[in-house]
Amino acid sequence: MTLLSIILLISGFVLLVLGGEALVRGAASLGKTVGLSSLIIGLTVVAFATSAPELAVSMGAVLSGSPGLAVGNVVGSNIANILFVMGLTAVFGALLVKVQLIKADIPIMIGFSLLALLLAFDGGFSLVDGVILLGLLVVYLVGTVWYARRRARQGDDPQLGVEGILDQGAGRLTATLRATTLRATTVDLILIGLGVVMLVIGAQFLVRSATAIASALGVSDLIIGLTVVAVGTSLPELATSVIAAVRGERDMAVGNLVGSNIFNIGAVLGLTSIVSPTGVGVDSAAVNFDLPVMVAVALVLLPLAFTGQAIARWEGFVLTGMYMAYVAYLILDAAGHDALGPFSAAMLWFVVPVTALWVFTLAAYELSLHLRKRADPEPSGTPAA
Repeated sequence: MTLLSIILLISGFVLLVLGGEALVRGAASLGKTVGLSSLIIGLTVVAFATSAPELAVSMGAVLSGSPGLAVGNVVGSNIANILFVMGLTAVFGALLVKVQLIKADIPIMIGFSLLALLLAFDGGFSLVDGVILLGLLVVYLVGTVWYARRRARQGDDPQLGVEGILDQGAGRLTATLRATTLRATTVDLILIGLGVVMLVIGAQFLVRSATAIASALGVSDLIIGLTVVAVGTSLPELATSVIAAVRGERDMAVGNLVGSNIFNIGAVLGLTSIVSPTGVGVDSAAVNFDLPVMVAVALVLLPLAFTGQAIARWEGFVLTGMYMAYVAYLILDAAGHDALGPFSAAMLWFVVPVTALWVFTLAAYELSLHLRKRADPEPSGTPAA
């Protein structure tokens, strides 16, 4: 591991963050310019833009002959989005799902996660698998846009705080540059172009440095993808969600992460499987452990789909702690440390059952409250004498 590899790694992260930020701003603003609603932009454009680093890195990894890095990037990023990013976001302010459309997206995210696990059982993602994933993503997008437009026609157009992103850093210079529709569109296209360029260059730096570091440390591309690269490519989601939570836009924080996870599987895994000449191979360790963990992590959000309950700050600390435990397991496993056995036993017989009990107890409790409120609504007025 040379100093050049470390410099390239840091430079790659910086370019990915800056490129993702430019792409989010440009794409969200362009969506508003062409007349898309805040809901559609938040669930589609912003979610896809924040997944652009994962797409750039995975494409670069596959084309450079490092499929383990591509798969590890997607799986690790999805795990990091829910446990680390959502957990850390909840620490800054409790998260709550009020938009019905996001509630529907949570089961869809779980479905995509299960499908990815099933498709990987044969040892990799083929061209057909990529077409299936990408095709289902297109169906999801069409359904999302159709449903959101129908709600807008009915006079129900909930906001996901996209304006909060666009207003960040807005000042006299920004107002002057966006004074007319033509100027605004030009600025948006420039931001999108700069974002794509920085993402491509940053991805190349990151893939090269991560591969070199993995070789120097004697660990697999999969481990590097699941940890270092996954956290690095999740930085745009982290920045967007924390800012949304601090501003009180809790729907956007959850919607961004859920939409990003769907795009990671449908677009990133789908496109990389289609582009790769021989498909994307999946290590048996990922099939037996990491992909099931991704599915289990997705199920953590199931109570939100039922009830729209809040993720409190203490629960955010729990989620973050679970991610640290997951990373610790990966490090111990890669190093073959003697502590791996006791740690694995603790994870299997304590952490996993407690987590499952926590999820299903909260879901059952909140669902019973929800059904009770529907069965016994509070009187809206004073009863007649």
